[in-house]
Amino acid sequence: MHARLFANQGQLEPWIAHAQAIGLDEAAFELCMSSEKYAAAVRRDMAEAQKAGASGTPSFVLAETDPDDPSKVKGISFIRGARPFDDFKAAIDSALAQSPQ
Repeated sequence: MHARLFANQGQLEPWIAHAQAIGLDEAAFELCMSSEKYAAAVRRDMAEAQKAGASGTPSFVLAETDPDDPSKVKGISFIRGARPFDDFKAAIDSALAQSPQ
């Protein structure tokens, strides 16, 4: 489904057409979608992404972990869109040059 949705970003609805195309159980798919079981989690993830500056895919956050608490990260820079390797290399090199280590 992931590959199909990314390949058809301009025509996502009706969702059931994608489920049919890849052979999913239509009744189970409809039940899952109508239950909104994961809707709150998806909305939370979207809100977090928007707070970080993501407005679409792909989006990348270059970050470093807190040496005192590796479960925490600090964003250094944000890279929006599909970028060439040189853009990533420049952002990483810049971050490394500013790192106190």
